[in-house]
Amino acid sequence: MSEVLILAEYSQGIVAKTTTELITGGARAGQVTVVVLSDVGGGEDLAKQITQGPATSVLVVESNDFAQYGVAAAAEAISNIVAERKPAALLIGSSAFGKEVAGRVAVATDSGIITDAVDVSAQLVATQLVFGGSTTVHSHVSHGTAIITVRPNSITADVNPSSPAMSKITFDASAQAKLAEVVSSEPFVKGGRPELTEANIVVSGGRGTNGDFVAVETFADVLGAAVGASRAATDAGWYPHALQVGQTGKTVSPQLYVACGISGAIQHRAGMQTSKMIIVVNKDPDAPIFEIADFGVVGDLFAVLPQASDGVRARKS
Repeated sequence: MSEVLILAEYSQGIVAKTTTELITGGARAGQVTVVVLSDVGGGEDLAKQITQGPATSVLVVESNDFAQYGVAAAAEAISNIVAERKPAALLIGSSAFGKEVAGRVAVATDSGIITDAVDVSAQLVATQLVFGGSTTVHSHVSHGTAIITVRPNSITADVNPSSPAMSKITFDASAQAKLAEVVSSEPFVKGGRPELTEANIVVSGGRGTNGDFVAVETFADVLGAAVGASRAATDAGWYPHALQVGQTGKTVSPQLYVACGISGAIQHRAGMQTSKMIIVVNKDPDAPIFEIADFGVVGDLFAVLPQASDGVRARKS
């Protein structure tokens, strides 16, 4: 049976649920080996968190070069594993880091690459939504290892318990991978809300907020949702760029996406159109975002959202 490699995603010592989604998709095509890249001494703790999904084994790769030399060292380590094991596919989360690693590995191993897939079949045919989600494309890598980046929340994770076998190796980056050094890094400071790209519910605000996100944040907190923003809102300095949803920001695919005061430019739609349910609140009945809405409310978000928040609280009580 073919082997499928999964690059584990984690942040601040916690393995992301995106990893389980990738394991679920990869298991359709073969036996899954999850690759964990970590500093020396930290890999086993991360590997022990991989307890859901049909993974066969976990390969821990430890090196302090990952922190010091960043994506170049990570890509080189993965490339070496791909060259040695020649798996049928390598699945990586479609984050900025993941896509850069995927591109470097594709070049190093002379393999084809598909980015931003929303599904992967047993035959390793990837489904992509292009042109702002207006067109569905099915693609298959015809040379080398199929390297595919997958959007978070696109594949329903198999959360059945598992106990994959664990092995460990060490890695030393080459001189080529050490040409650029990471001198400092600072993780984005998260509050009590879910991570934007992993959240099941996202409430986003746009130009219609006029810079006041209180109603958006309050409604998000009542729902237990993450908060996002359109490019117009982040460019105006109303909300952090790290929480921008769109083609040049984060790509999200939650179960529920609530767009508040967002007109629906193609740039924004490209980052959220794969959401399972889309609700729009906008006082302009001709806003383009209504074209992709499952439900829409024509009204001022400052009047609609407080009522919606009260309604949710009443249901909860």
